[in-house]
Amino acid sequence: MPALPVRIDAVLVQALIAAALSFAHLHDLALAAGQDGWKAWAYPVSVDLLLVAAWRRLRSGEAKAAGWCWFLVALTASLGANVATAGLLDLGDVPDWLRILVAGWPAVAFLGGTLLAHGATTNARTEEHESAPVPDVAEEPIQVAELTAAQSTSAPPSTPPVPPALVSLARKIADEHRARTGTSIDTSTLRARLGVPLPLAEAIATHLT
Repeated sequence: MPALPVRIDAVLVQALIAAALSFAHLHDLALAAGQDGWKAWAYPVSVDLLLVAAWRRLRSGEAKAAGWCWFLVALTASLGANVATAGLLDLGDVPDWLRILVAGWPAVAFLGGTLLAHGATTNARTEEHESAPVPDVAEEPIQVAELTAAQSTSAPPSTPPVPPALVSLARKIADEHRARTGTSIDTSTLRARLGVPLPLAEAIATHLT
């Protein structure tokens, strides 16, 4: 297989060189301030990570004020180390105020990284919650009422059970009424003769036809 051409980005190479030099300057300053061993290497890592976190916040477009604030803090720490190690500061005799700044940097970096990392998540959840549609409470009762009305309209009326003895009595009353008047008995008259509710009278009338 033919080898893929390697494209070298001059800007990326320049950025890597600048990052390496800044990393070394931060390490030398931390070492001169009494942070020896692995701690001297951890300082430049914390500064670079804070820069990356602030840059990501700026690129996301959310809470730019916080992003710029912590970006300038990390940039000041990086530039300060570059200037201090350029011969303007005696690394063999570091002043006390600089030792205090270096010793307090981990707490500052932890605070900035935490706010940048969790602040974006909180904002995103808040926006998602605010953008969620709010149910219309008034519309829901209207839909329930319409559904109940439709069910009551479409449901057939229940027919009460009719005892056979009551049907026989009603048939005798109907025959007597036809013999006397020559017409079929109506539901109202049947209801009055039997003394039953209207729904039951209507159910009995269906058995007489």
